[in-house]
Amino acid sequence: MKKNICYCVAILMLSVCSVLGQDKPTAFINARIIPIAGLPIEKGVLLVQNGKITAVGDTRAVKLPSNVVKIDLDSRTIMPGLVDSHSHIGGGSGGDESGPIQPDVRLLDGINARAVSLQRAQAGGITTVNVMPGSGHLDSGQTLYLKLRDNAVKIDDLLIYDKAGRYAGGIKFANGTNPIRAGGGKFPGTRAKSAALVREQFIKAQEYRDKIKKAGSDASKMPARELAMEALVEVLDGKRVVHFHTHRHDDILTALRLQKEFGFKIVLQHVSEAWKVADEIAKAKAPASIIVIDSPGGKLEAVGLKFESGAALEKAGVLTGFHTDDGITDSRWFLRSAGLAVRAGMSREKALYGMTMANAIMLDLQVNVGSLEPGKDADFIVLSGDPLSVYTHVLQTWVEGKKVFDRADAKDYLIAVGGLGAGTDGDAHIECFDGDIGSGN
Repeated sequence: MKKNICYCVAILMLSVCSVLGQDKPTAFINARIIPIAGLPIEKGVLLVQNGKITAVGDTRAVKLPSNVVKIDLDSRTIMPGLVDSHSHIGGGSGGDESGPIQPDVRLLDGINARAVSLQRAQAGGITTVNVMPGSGHLDSGQTLYLKLRDNAVKIDDLLIYDKAGRYAGGIKFANGTNPIRAGGGKFPGTRAKSAALVREQFIKAQEYRDKIKKAGSDASKMPARELAMEALVEVLDGKRVVHFHTHRHDDILTALRLQKEFGFKIVLQHVSEAWKVADEIAKAKAPASIIVIDSPGGKLEAVGLKFESGAALEKAGVLTGFHTDDGITDSRWFLRSAGLAVRAGMSREKALYGMTMANAIMLDLQVNVGSLEPGKDADFIVLSGDPLSVYTHVLQTWVEGKKVFDRADAKDYLIAVGGLGAGTDGDAHIECFDGDIGSGN
């Protein structure tokens, strides 16, 4: 029986490879589709062309073009590619020891586009990711929103651009024990001083913005250019979202207090004690991206982490997503987060929404990713079974209509399960490997 399954998967892989790079429409038929934007479709069709979804629906409702290439999924499950709203794949670095607030630092200049950790994320079904610098600073720099496309030779190949032609990203803030670094020096030492330093910098940014406005078109009156202030002005103007690392309930409220005072857009990250202040988060209309750690431990401020946070936030009406914080939680096991949250009382629908659409909204990418709808990017994953089952594997991951992970490919299988060579950074991943087919287990 196992050999038959492996053979079918191998044939599926080879047939798909033959249509990659072509403009012909491709229909994934006989699939159980979880579109997120609607109810599951038990016998559905996903139609893709030129990197976009052109149709999704019941087999009887979707009309296929005469030149379509059909891929029979034999009742396997399709759902949108997962969106990870907080990760550290790519080995990126942010601020240094010179100071606690460094908004001018760009992760763009310190990330490895060929790191194997990006392929591990593909193996976990992640197609879009917010890659962050670390949380050892009150502000450790600017984040990057990436599409995990294949064959990237430089970071530019993974960037997502907005309508203005700017590459997308937010900015990382943190409070709690990580940036305190008690013991003197330039770092704050206490929670209260942490908040005071952040306020001080935002006030400077407000003054810098006012000087620019007063100067108008008179270049002689313009203030000297300050990259750090430019980044914080983008935050004040709502052009750059603050991704705020925060764990304890009092730290969560401090982050919300700063957000209210300066009016910036915020996404609360981690929120280990969200279950204690869910109503306050809802009142502030702040989205929350939670981490679900199935092997608790580490810092004392996360001792209050509960799997029930997802259910508490859902009940309060908070837009709730999940993240890996990879390497805290391995990207290959991202779907576990939704499963554990459901086990603790979160609804199945909101948990899957939190893995996809909720995170897309937090990154302001919901127009193109997060659900299976006509006109959106053809980012999706093929699963062997129900997404919340521990027995389910990610069989394939597709980004913009191109397959970037295939468990039936020997190289991809190695990345998915581990082994000698699985952790080695190397050349760009090749979509269609010509070697032996993996076991597909």
